[in-house]
Amino acid sequence: MSEWIAAETSTHQDHVIAHVIGATALGYLVLDETLHLLLDIGFVWTIYLDGQMVLLPRSAAISELEVDAEVRQEISREADLLERGDIEGLRHFVPAPVECLIKEVEFFAADERRKLVLVGESDDLVIETSLKEASIEISG
Repeated sequence: MSEWIAAETSTHQDHVIAHVIGATALGYLVLDETLHLLLDIGFVWTIYLDGQMVLLPRSAAISELEVDAEVRQEISREADLLERGDIEGLRHFVPAPVECLIKEVEFFAADERRKLVLVGESDDLVIETSLKEASIEISG
């Protein structure tokens, strides 16, 4: 495997990253090879396998998910729970493995893999993706 090297970010990625600085990752869900990270600022940060990203208000992000209405309601209810700090009974969201108040975001690449390191005040959250394996791994 190749070593991770710092990767260039696009103007759009830089814009999204600027908006997530100071937010805390509460939890995430993975749907259709896409990571949806719930932030404590009422937004969902969507990250694709190739490192492209979108930041939308929570309600807009959830309404755009390609799931049936019942699942969409469950996801919205779980987002409410996470925002209140309640992690009991989650079926779709996974609580963030560490408390990560985002101070900085670093972006790396190695062949078909991408890595975002959300540098936190006390702990980092690491998101690794693989285009070849269509996988997403989150660790703290």
